Amino acid sequence: MLSTESAATIRATIPVVAEALDPITARFYDTMLGEHPELLDGMFNRGNQASGEQRRALAGSIAAFAAMLLERPDERPDALLSRIAHKHVSLGVTEDQYVIVHKYLFDAIAHTLEDAATPDVVRAWDEVYWLMAGTLIAMEARLYAGHGRTGQEVWRPWRVAERREQTPDTVSLTLEPEDDEPVPAFRPGQYVSVRMRMADGVRQARQYSLTGGEGRRRRITVKRLRAGKTPAGEVSTMLYDTVVPGDTVMVSVPAGDVALAEGGHPLVMASAGIGCTPMVAMLDRLVEKGSEREVLVLHADRSPGDHAHRDEVQSLVEALPNATSRFWYETGGDGGRGRMDLNGVRVPEGAEVYMCGPLPFMRDVRAQLLGAGVPARLVHYEVFGPDLWLGTD
Repeated sequence: MLSTESAATIRATIPVVAEALDPITARFYDTMLGEHPELLDGMFNRGNQASGEQRRALAGSIAAFAAMLLERPDERPDALLSRIAHKHVSLGVTEDQYVIVHKYLFDAIAHTLEDAATPDVVRAWDEVYWLMAGTLIAMEARLYAGHGRTGQEVWRPWRVAERREQTPDTVSLTLEPEDDEPVPAFRPGQYVSVRMRMADGVRQARQYSLTGGEGRRRRITVKRLRAGKTPAGEVSTMLYDTVVPGDTVMVSVPAGDVALAEGGHPLVMASAGIGCTPMVAMLDRLVEKGSEREVLVLHADRSPGDHAHRDEVQSLVEALPNATSRFWYETGGDGGRGRMDLNGVRVPEGAEVYMCGPLPFMRDVRAQLLGAGVPARLVHYEVFGPDLWLGTD
């Protein structure tokens, strides 16, 4: 909870700071990574740095957290920050790195705001930062403890046991640990980070949903985003083009706060493109348990040939007694419409909804679901990459 003095200062300055967040975060990343290039090695996604998505996500999270402290001071911020904490755990973020971030963030605030960064203003925003950082550190400590590990111990070598092409640009990799340590359990819908060394020697990590797991094996599915002149897609391209059975990759502990909920209530799974991957694991778990829950599976894609796990999803749906599915394709099916249109689709009453796909798709489908009477609290979403939706959802 913010002190009374700081709350007044934040309320008075949040419009100015919010307007300056983009240049603040731009300078923050430039100076911090310039002086600490080791953070880019395996920690920060340089594709998101190049596109500016990481900067916008950080700005959005700070603004959303400050607004919450003012508008809902008695509410615990865990729900707002849970997605960030899980992402940090999948990358092995440690408590000491929050001190480094603080140093460069407040240097950027002072540089950007100039005379407006008075001692009172800096003190108030410093309080916001440490409330946010303290909450994240505590949440991440609990998540690490749940895996019996620390931030320095999240990475393990896994051997590629099988490789199977799903579509012309998508491949599933079945992995097994190279050591004899216990394999961490995962909740359907969660992901792991995979870290690869790029051609220039810099290590980069990306997150991939777990699409299955049995015994000591785990499966991920990778869609190749063809790398161009920017770093975007460099890890998926390397995994798709070069990794074969027998190779070793570094994999983190499972993470992610959007996971299949227990119970008997109905479920709706809405996805687009490679966003189908967390749904595959959820369906697989339901079949494994012999579930009789009502399940509605919805998916949009470019074409049937581009729909990863299409046959597998259909088989899983058929194995569930109360599951149905509907697919939309731009070409090769459903009249060539492509857009997921829920008109005429019966959404089960009391259903919990899981969404994954591009942000425009999820915004559109969420609006349709809310319009159909689904409560916002029952609509969950997973984002591949920085959460640019954080401040608006």
